[in-house]
Formats: sequence, structure tokens, C-alpha cells
Amino acid sequence: MELVRSLRRLWRHRLFRRLLAVRVATQSCDGLLQIALASYVLFSPERQPDARSIAVVLAITLLPFSVLGPFVGVVLDRVPRRQVLVVVDFTRSVLALGLAAVVATGLRTPGVETLFYGGVLLAMSLNRFLLAALSASLPHTIDEDEYMVANSVVPTIGPAGAVIGVGVGTGLRLLLGRSMPDYSANAILFAVAAGGFVLSASLALRIGRHQLGPDEREQGSTAPTRAREVLAGLAEALRHLRRQRAAGLGLLTIGAHRVVFGIVTVATILVYRNYFHTLDQVDAALADLSVLAVVTGAGFVVAAVVTPPVTARLGVRRWMVLCLVASAIFQILPGAIYAKVPLLVAAFVLGVTAQNVKICVDTLVQAHVADELKGRVFVLYDMVFNVALVLAAVIGAVILPEDGKSVLILALLAGCYLLTAAAFALVSRGLSMDEGTESLRAERPAPITR
Repeated sequence: MELVRSLRRLWRHRLFRRLLAVRVATQSCDGLLQIALASYVLFSPERQPDARSIAVVLAITLLPFSVLGPFVGVVLDRVPRRQVLVVVDFTRSVLALGLAAVVATGLRTPGVETLFYGGVLLAMSLNRFLLAALSASLPHTIDEDEYMVANSVVPTIGPAGAVIGVGVGTGLRLLLGRSMPDYSANAILFAVAAGGFVLSASLALRIGRHQLGPDEREQGSTAPTRAREVLAGLAEALRHLRRQRAAGLGLLTIGAHRVVFGIVTVATILVYRNYFHTLDQVDAALADLSVLAVVTGAGFVVAAVVTPPVTARLGVRRWMVLCLVASAIFQILPGAIYAKVPLLVAAFVLGVTAQNVKICVDTLVQAHVADELKGRVFVLYDMVFNVALVLAAVIGAVILPEDGKSVLILALLAGCYLLTAAAFALVSRGLSMDEGTESLRAERPAPITR
């Protein structure tokens, strides 16, 4: 199996093994935390969610980091990234315990919900900070010609950990829900996630303080987070992306892709909550949506198997174009058949194509961005993700029906995928986009000659 072979190749690096352990642990806890959040916010038996409520939740949890992103990007390029991993996960553990205490009260007053969403805001913002730190640290654990291999394995095994967290969280939530009130079951999930974040931070402590970079820490002023300094660093990263057109184009492309993918995600949540199930069928809706999440995650895993050999043969540029076109096709068939089995098939295939695009863009950024700017660029990357998802939810709140079902909207979204593919193919013409994949091409068997 290609994934196993790629993992075995990277496994010889001790730092890679330790960084991968941190990623799997923290993303497993992320999955569990997201189930607790979804159960509390979207699967309450007293409330029927709509696209507007989902947009509000995403805006609260994602937009703050989009504002703070440039500030933490400078931090990633100034302080040891190992310390970022440790401090952030310990902090998230404290926040998860706080959320558990708030939820355990069983109260849904405006004051309690403000406190809850404030804690979620901090926890989710720190999550994006941590993922940016993990991505910026990865080049220090592998060889330069292994970027594509690593970016097919790491961002896939990480989400696989999240899928495990989702599965464990869903099973635990359904089990606890039989013997206690919903709010008590949700509080226990938050508490279990807190323990997991402590484990993740402990795993990060096995890595040397300075082994994950940055290689050359910039000398800042006595107040390194001053707005002027932060904006200067952001401007420097943007100038670098303009010069490194392959990386910059990759970020723009995945931003457009995520807007479309996000609208489909919001629509799917509404279909599973409001079309397939009634308001009082909370456990059934949560279980079905969790199955969908696991199937999508399986698509992410398969992408790790598919992308390395295909990019070795076709190149990054062609593979991205093909994935965007395939997304348009599968968005319509079977995606527009509103039954559970066809939607599971569509979720799997769209998960494969979405992760294929992400693996390619990760590789473009890793290969084309200088190490002293990787922290800021990966924070910009996460900002693109966040803003794209929030924008998708806002658009969904305007155009989606209450139950999420609309063949016309899916057809329009398929057209957006095709436009993105055409724009990327046109603008990327003539660009070198295969740096970081040299080891894959070297491993390709020689053609048979007669």
C-alpha cells in the first residue's frame, strides 16, 4: 500500500515520528471536541438549526483567528515552535475544562452562552495556531526531496486521528446520553478532550526545544506584537508569495475550493439534521452525520495513497486541475441524489479530491517558501481556510433552504468548481510546480523497452 510505504520511508526520521505523534494526539482530541460542540450547539432537542445559525457558529469560532493570524505568524517565526506546541495544548486543556464546567450547569441563558462561545472562540483559534505551527515545523523533520511524500502522509494521518476522535466522541456521547441528561454527557466529552490535550503537550516535550525551528529567529523589539511590526511581517510574507507565484496561486486556488466545499458542507449538515430527521431525533441525526464524517475522513486517507504516485506521473498542476473537474462531476452525480447511500458515496469521493488539492497546495507552500517566512505564510494559509469557510456559511445562509435540499444550488456549485479549474489551469501555465516531489519521480520504475 502506497501510504504504508510512504510512512515507512519517513519513519526513519526520529523527529518526524515524534511530531507525527503530537499531530495525531491533538487532532484526535479536536475531533472529540468538535463532536461535543456539535452536540451542544446543533443537536439540541429544543432547537432546529438553520444555515444562519451554522454561519454564526463558524464566524464566532473562525474569524477571530483570521484577525489575530498575522500576529501569531510572527510568533512562529520568532520563538521555538516546540514551545508553541506545548503551551497551546496545555492552554487548550484548561479551556476545555472550563467549557465542561459551563456546560455541566445545564443553563442556556444569554450570559452562559456568551461565556461558552468565548471559550470556544479561544479554543478554536488556538487550534488553527497549533496546526500552523505543525506545518511550519514539518520541514525540520524530513529531507527536502520528501515534501510531497510527507504532505500526503501527515495531513492525512492527522485527519484520520480526527476521525477516530469523532468516532470515539460519538459513541461515548450516544452511550452517555442513555443514562444522563444531554448537557451532562456533553460536559464529560469536553473533560475527556481536556485530558487528551495534556497528553499531546506531553508528547511535544519529547522534542528538543529548538529542533523544529525557526532556523534564524528575527530580532524583534521589546514589544514584538506591535501592530506596525506585525503588519510589516505580513506585508513581507505577501511580497514573498507574489514572487513565489506557485505558492501564492496555490493559496488562492484552495481558498476558492474551500468556499464551494464549505457551502456543500453546510447544506449536508442541514440535510442530515432537518431533511432526513425530525427535530426530536437528535441521536439518530448525530449518528448519521458522524458516519458521514467518518466516510469523508476515509476519503482523506485514500487521497494519501493516490496523490504521490499520480503526481509523480502527471505533475502537481495537472493533478490539481483533474481533482477540481472531478469535484464538479461528483457534486452532481451522485451528490444531487438526496438519499443516504448516494450522499455517502459523494462525501467519500469529494473527500478524496478535496484532500488531493490540499496535499498539493501544502507541497507548493513547503517547497517554495523560505523557512524564515514559513510560519507567517502558513498562518496566512489558515486564514484563507477560515475566511473561506465563514464566507461559505454566510453564502449558505442566504441561498440554502431550511432543509438544505436544492439540486439547482448543487449545479451552480459544480459550475464554480469548473471555473476554478479553468482559472488555475490558465494562470499556472508555464509555472514550475513539482519542487518537493523529486523523490517520488526517482522511485518510479523505468519504462519497459523492447
